[in-house]
Order: sequence, then C-alpha cells, then structure tokens
Amino acid sequence: MDGITYPYNPQQTTGMESTATWAEEPSTAVTDDFLPLLGTDYVEFYVGNAKQAAYYYQSAWGYQLVAYAGPETGVKDRASYILQQGKIRLMLTTSLFPDSKISEHVTKHGDGVKVLALWVDDAEKSLNETVKRGATMALPLEIHTDEFGETRTASICTYGETIHTFVERKNYKGVFFPGFKEVKSGVATKPVGLQFVDHCVGNVGWGEMNKWVKFYEEVMGFKLIISFDDKDISTEYSALMSKVVSNGNGFVKFPINEPAKGKKRSQVEEYLDFYHDSGVQHIAIATDDILTTVTDLRSRGVEFLEVPQSYYDNLFDRVGEIKEDINDIRRLNILVDRDEEGYLLQLFTKPVEDRPTLFYEIIQRRGAKSFGKGNFKALFEAIEREQEKRGTL
Repeated sequence: MDGITYPYNPQQTTGMESTATWAEEPSTAVTDDFLPLLGTDYVEFYVGNAKQAAYYYQSAWGYQLVAYAGPETGVKDRASYILQQGKIRLMLTTSLFPDSKISEHVTKHGDGVKVLALWVDDAEKSLNETVKRGATMALPLEIHTDEFGETRTASICTYGETIHTFVERKNYKGVFFPGFKEVKSGVATKPVGLQFVDHCVGNVGWGEMNKWVKFYEEVMGFKLIISFDDKDISTEYSALMSKVVSNGNGFVKFPINEPAKGKKRSQVEEYLDFYHDSGVQHIAIATDDILTTVTDLRSRGVEFLEVPQSYYDNLFDRVGEIKEDINDIRRLNILVDRDEEGYLLQLFTKPVEDRPTLFYEIIQRRGAKSFGKGNFKALFEAIEREQEKRGTL
C-alpha cells in the first residue's frame, strides 16, 4: 500500500500506558482481553460537501489526499475522500441524494463524526463478542474484495448516532478499502507534524455518563482509568463531569463528558443543543513538536482558544522546569500540565464548524499520561468567553 501506514501502538513512542495511580496496569489487562484493539483505523465524518471539506483539511491541516470513492469508482450514492497524516486517517463522506441517511445526519447534526473505526485482527469475532455482551449491531459482517485482497468490517452502536466499525485488513494491500481508488491531489500540502489520535472525547446527555462507561466496561472490555467530577471541572459559571475509559492494552482511550449543574449553560450543554444528540466533541491529536505544529496551523488560519497571559505568571511554580522556551509557550498560548510521570503541552482549537460542536486538541506528551487536569479551569473559562460571544453561555 504505497504511502500508507496502518495504525500502530502509540506507547512505542510516547509511553502512554496507564500508571499505578489509575485503575489498571496494562500488563495485567491484556491477557484476557476479549476485544484486542490495534489502534484507531480511521475517523469518518458525514459532511455537507466532502470536496470542500477535503480541501480545508489539506490546505489548513496538511493532510494528504490518498484515496477516493464515488460515482467514478462505482459508488452511486455518496462520495468519500480519504486523508492521511502520520498514522491518522480521516474519511470525509457526503451524500449525493437529499433523502439519504447521510443527508439526514448532516441536517440534524451539521458536519460531524459518524464512525470511530477500530483496527482489529478479526472483525467477525469482535462483532460477536460485543453483541453477545449487549451491543446493538449497526452493520453486519461485510466482506469486500478486489485485486489487492480482502477487508472485513462490522459495526456496533455507541452514544447518539455514532458507531464503532471493526476493521480487519490483514489480508489487504490496497490504498484503503475495495471500492476506493488511489488518488493524488493537486493541492500543495505540507504536513504540520500530526502523528496519531491520542483520544476521542464524547459528550452525552444528563445522567448518561455512567451508562456509557458501563457500556464500554461490560460490552467492550474497557477499564475506567480516571474520573473528574464537577469540583475538578468547574468555573464560576458552569461545570461538567468526565470519566476516561481505555481498552485493555491502552491503545484506545475515550473520555466521556456529561453536563453538571452550574449558574449558566456549560460547554457540554451547548454542544448537545447544537448537535441535537450525544456525539464526538473533540479529537485529540498527538505531535512530537507542538511549537512547530501550532505555529504552522496558526499561519494557515486555524483558530485556537485564548487564555489570559496571567496564566503564565506562575507556570514554573506550578509545573516545574520544562524543555520548551517560556516565551514560545506564552506567544503561542499553549497550556502546560504535569503529573507523576512527566508533563504535557496542549492547545484547543475553536469549533471547526459553524455550529459550536466539534473541535480539536493538539497534544504533546513528555512522559505525562493524564489529560491536563491543572488546565481545566483556564480552558473552560476560555470556552465560556467564546460562548459569551455567541450568546449561548
């Protein structure tokens, strides 16, 4: 598969395995893992105009267009573009008809994530193991072949209208899937250093967080590794609660948020109001040089949340010494936090749709395995300032 590398174990380069202060050591969880996951295979978005969305991700984010499926390849009802950078693959799909499920999804939610695809060795076993534990099947086992081999996929439902697709591609050497053709874009692209999906965050409705944590624990064999309550994640005006689940080997992590009572409307409530359902709130993407990545993204027009410069006044007192220059950190408005294993640097975009729904996190881990708890207050105050501009706080 020319130019394509499959998902991999991020722990090989980042040390992202769980720590003793969390719920489970990965070395004891792998032996009886009934749903072994090899990583994130792709993330599929349903969008109103996939051609234009593909141009945005190429020009602003540095993704490379590698594959396409549509009428020219024998697919008559939709068009899909496959973009890749590092180990990340995005599928952007638009319907060619107004009365399709894809069009209904876009009408209700706006552009948003439909599929969080998980890379497995055995799609049929993955489907059977999860369905017998209570999962609802979204799509049965499908086997597709072409001159490059065979892929097997099957899907189950998760929160809202989001699905998990199990992807088995060990016997396939083509560009993506049968039905896709390899393409090269005329758009001049330059990668910005994005490496792999660190975690994907879901927002769910009032009182639903524990239900979905239980789903991941009982149906998919995940472990609860960390919890945040409304005392951890709160400001003067709003609050939310969050729990993080991880699969047995630690390759896939899903934080799940729900609203909490506050004086005003929280970011999760705003998301639910505009997305009109539970769904993927943000995708955290790893880089090994956040200074360069953020500099490049800002130069291409990607907008980030802003925190006050006072955030940096006592940064070293709070997190200790870091390798990066404080002036660069301050200039780029990057957040820093430390845990027992090291520190991390992170920054969050503003919503990338007109609806205040989906956004991205850029994260660089220097040993830290946590999620930036020390930055929660500054981050959510920054989000509230954007909500206030929109009149939705």
